[in-house]
Amino acid sequence: MMTIKKIACLLTMLFLLFGPLQAQPERWQQRVKYTMNIDVDTTTNRFKGKQRLEYSNNSSDKLTKVFYHLYWNAFQPNSSMDTRSRELGKIQVNGRPDWDGRVKDRILNLKDNEIGYQKIIALKMNGVAQPFKYHETILEVNLTTAILPKSKVVFEMEFEAQVPLQVRRSGRDNPVTGVRYSMSQWYPKLCEYDYEGWHPTPYVAREFYGVWGDFDVNINIDKMYKLGGTGVLVNANDIGWGYDKPGTALKPTALNKRLWHFKAENVHDFVWAADPDYKHVVRKMPSGGPVLHVIYNDKPGNAGNDSLWEKVGDAAVAVLPFMEQHFGKYPYPQYSFIQGGDGGMEYPMATLINGPSLGTVFHEWMHSWYQMMLGTNESMYAWMDEGFTSYAESLISRFYYKRAGIEDYKDALKKQPDNDNLKQLIESLPEDHSDSYSGYFSLVKSGLEEPMTTHADHYNNNFAYSVDAYSKGEVFMAQLGYIVGAVARDKILLEYYRLWRFKHPNANDFLRVAENVSGIKLDWYKEYWINTTKTINYSIDSLWEENGLSKIRLKRLGQVPMPIDLQLTFKDGTTEFHNIPLNLMFGSKPNENPSQKYIVDEDWKWTHPFYIVSFDHKLIDLKRAEIDPSRQMADVERKNNVLELNW
Repeated sequence: MMTIKKIACLLTMLFLLFGPLQAQPERWQQRVKYTMNIDVDTTTNRFKGKQRLEYSNNSSDKLTKVFYHLYWNAFQPNSSMDTRSRELGKIQVNGRPDWDGRVKDRILNLKDNEIGYQKIIALKMNGVAQPFKYHETILEVNLTTAILPKSKVVFEMEFEAQVPLQVRRSGRDNPVTGVRYSMSQWYPKLCEYDYEGWHPTPYVAREFYGVWGDFDVNINIDKMYKLGGTGVLVNANDIGWGYDKPGTALKPTALNKRLWHFKAENVHDFVWAADPDYKHVVRKMPSGGPVLHVIYNDKPGNAGNDSLWEKVGDAAVAVLPFMEQHFGKYPYPQYSFIQGGDGGMEYPMATLINGPSLGTVFHEWMHSWYQMMLGTNESMYAWMDEGFTSYAESLISRFYYKRAGIEDYKDALKKQPDNDNLKQLIESLPEDHSDSYSGYFSLVKSGLEEPMTTHADHYNNNFAYSVDAYSKGEVFMAQLGYIVGAVARDKILLEYYRLWRFKHPNANDFLRVAENVSGIKLDWYKEYWINTTKTINYSIDSLWEENGLSKIRLKRLGQVPMPIDLQLTFKDGTTEFHNIPLNLMFGSKPNENPSQKYIVDEDWKWTHPFYIVSFDHKLIDLKRAEIDPSRQMADVERKNNVLELNW
């Protein structure tokens, strides 16, 4: 018979063993397994494909239909993408048409052999033909038999496609880079079905959302072409060209076409690019880890850039340990930086970039975390994708350039006495993420801001979307550190990665992680910063002496309530740091500087516009008072945050 003490010990051991597992989010995920074989005709820029798709319905729902994305049907005159771009071009923002400069009205002018299309020749489920209907970039399939909960089916598809002239992200014959084929969104891709239902989002402009699974892809193409893409090249020994061993040449073949066989596990998309003039640089991590590929062409306009592209590989090796330390381990066996596309566009295990800019390199690689592993629905939560990535990019860039001994840009500006206006602007911004704060302030000033809950395709203009997704999203994360403390914020990001990688987290999921790690309630922060366009504005209102104590009164002028950091500096050089929690937080930020005098005052009730701080010094001894000396709070009017006293 077990004693009570033994039972207690056993229960404790069971909790230690299984408690962490129970803490994992239990939201179900659908699953896919693609096997695709395509044959490319580089003369007509068309290809035929066969796709076998195993689809696991892990939900408790019976599915009577499915949807596929047919992205390339957007590249046809009068498509939704074409019309939307031209309509936005009628809007003037800062004196310029608001259309995407890469799209403009180019789709309208595509000829028959320049448009893109994806056509379904046949589609079967479990061997039975299925009826389908085109909705431009969405294929609706009304199933003859429902897919039951917790079951698996097999779809078999035959399709053909024409590669569009390079317009947006994917395409052929880019006039800027000379890259022959940028093959993104190139196959019929099953739409995501999650706890909110189907997401058959038409391809109008923005980002993507996909089902995790495995890809087995065979690409048969003219033997002179060289490829890079998602996944591991299975037949590297047959291909050569640095895939078998760094520096090897493309192996000869007597056939007119060469087969490239890629496999990728646990990804939600697949990209590849091809060009006969590609070069291949390979880098390996000193202590093991992913193999890094840099693939670029040497056509006129790009010639002589070898050293810049080699620097991409070297920089990637240098920053990966920092990335993994702060954001979680990179889990895949390889990553490829491939010249292609129209700027920078992220995909699993690969990115298409049109040049060797390190800022773009760092940004696109960080999308491996914020989208490729933490797969938010980008249409609804673009700020969680682009904003979190931009936040990480800023820190990685600072790490890289400081490591390289490059002078901080603020120090450089201080040495330019004729740049007073710019210096004043820079000095009003935080040390890190200053570009994002500046972008956000510009959007507020423009009067065009929209709530970050706006669907990415439905913003009134491109300007508001871009700043919301990138800049205001980055400020969200930087400002979170101001609220809960930088140490807690960094722990939040690692815990977010641990709990939600290879899942589809939403804003509330992230918020719960942040609250659990910091011990601070944050629903108010999401409500104001994400759901509204209200702004932050605090000021120093007045000061006086009363009953032997000095008093300083603060005023909230804006509509967003925040916790307040107030730093007092005295004539003798000493400082006193007051942290005033917001009552909605039910907690406070810890002292981040043990050498300073740190006082946590009573909560500031969000309903009250004024707050009085007392300090035990003579008023005449006060030299300076400053709200938010770190400048991490996105106060839209910083001039009233500082009081300089010359008694």
